[in-house]
Amino acid sequence: MGILASRVTGLARETVIAHFLGNAPVAGIFRAAIRIPNLLSNLFGEGVLSAAFITVYSKLRAREEDQAAEHVAAAIFGVLAFTCSVVVLAGILLAPWLIDFIVPGFRGKDRELTVHLVRILFPGAGVLVMSAWCLGILNSHRKFLLSYTAPVAMNVTMIAAAVLLGPRTPQQGLVNDLAWASVLGSILQFGVQLPRVLALLPGFRPVLEITSEHVRIVIRNFGPVSLSRGVVQISAYIDQIIASFLGPVAVSTLGYGQVISILPISLFSMSVSAAELPELSSAIGTQAEIAAVLQQRLTKGLRRIAFFVIPSAVAFLVLGDILAGALYQTGRFHHADAVYVWSALAGSAIGLLATSLGRLYSSAFYALLDTRTPLRFAVIRVLLTASLGYLFALKVPQWIGIDSKWGVAGLTGSAGIAGWVEFALLRRALNQRIGNVPLSREFIVKLWSIAFLGAGLAYLIKLLLSGVHPLFLLLTVIPVYGVVYFGGSLLLGIEESKNVLRRFRR
Repeated sequence: MGILASRVTGLARETVIAHFLGNAPVAGIFRAAIRIPNLLSNLFGEGVLSAAFITVYSKLRAREEDQAAEHVAAAIFGVLAFTCSVVVLAGILLAPWLIDFIVPGFRGKDRELTVHLVRILFPGAGVLVMSAWCLGILNSHRKFLLSYTAPVAMNVTMIAAAVLLGPRTPQQGLVNDLAWASVLGSILQFGVQLPRVLALLPGFRPVLEITSEHVRIVIRNFGPVSLSRGVVQISAYIDQIIASFLGPVAVSTLGYGQVISILPISLFSMSVSAAELPELSSAIGTQAEIAAVLQQRLTKGLRRIAFFVIPSAVAFLVLGDILAGALYQTGRFHHADAVYVWSALAGSAIGLLATSLGRLYSSAFYALLDTRTPLRFAVIRVLLTASLGYLFALKVPQWIGIDSKWGVAGLTGSAGIAGWVEFALLRRALNQRIGNVPLSREFIVKLWSIAFLGAGLAYLIKLLLSGVHPLFLLLTVIPVYGVVYFGGSLLLGIEESKNVLRRFRR
């Protein structure tokens, strides 16, 4: 529910931004700028706190070592605050060099504006890291709603800035205002969580200390976890680097597509993984007993993720123009722009399931305090993403004689192929570690078949209603798609569909 609230307001934010910026070069500049400091919050925050920190903190609480757990929380707060201060300062000073590395294709005024925006945004990214520390504490105490609803504060702040200033501000001035609104939203996101966190840590006093054994474990695991957990963000950065050679519009299109493609990963993969990580980390007993707990919880989690992600991938592939048009097609954003975003969504559909399932497999390794194995496979994925992305985005369009702009689809598709390789390696390694974690082929085939049947019927309706606004199409075809998918899964006896109906009735 928390992730849903944050993503819905996030989509509303993107709709408002698309209305005022369209798919113009300035939109690509803003997306490139905001992504650079966000890497700090994604890697430092989500990486260390969703895996390296939560696993250690949860095990201490499971053993009723509350004083040691609180000390770890205070020490990690101090380490993060110090590290983020240094990195933020370095980011502001080194912004021109960062731009040349992250978006080397930007030149002239495009580059200058990107540098200016990055310098505004970096302090907000540092605050988001501390917000992620709050999330780690709350999740470890099984308090999920507040931590995942907190980003609503940032989204609402940016929406308000765009609505109030957009009609009377030039586009370059508006992106400057949006950058400052993002910083303010980051502060609010941290502020709404802090009182609840302090209530859970009554003796909290920040310290800068790295000598205790548990703190050292967290810090030692930080690098491997942040890299392997942040592989999606790193892959997205590589895509952006390559897309910059196709121009700012390609960067903007890639960003618009990623906003949609990340939604099912956030709603279903991230939510299941976030809820399971403290439970997996709290498993204690013999090696066989821990393995049995992990097998049981992973099997249920993998089935839940697949049940929701498979229809999402099919929708991206078959109905992506409707999704992009319904969300963005207003103001300066036109139908041709929506079709362009569809190409990015179709490519992302290739690896959506692999990326989603792989996240839960990685959580199991983190629960076992094994950060090295996911890191090795993440490195392989990044290398594949870079090499295949360069090939399919910049070379293949030339070889087959199509417009180079369609290389965006090659980017997202190549990232999907790399995601499947990483998933296969993670599954094999974990099965060797704890025994087979079953996810039957029959179950997967049934879900794909029902999803394509529903999407096919929805596509026929789209053809019959051609010419109407995508928002109307969305409200027409998605219910048909959903009814066919859920109805078909019920007829085939898939337990997850029954669970959804039971929850809905309650």
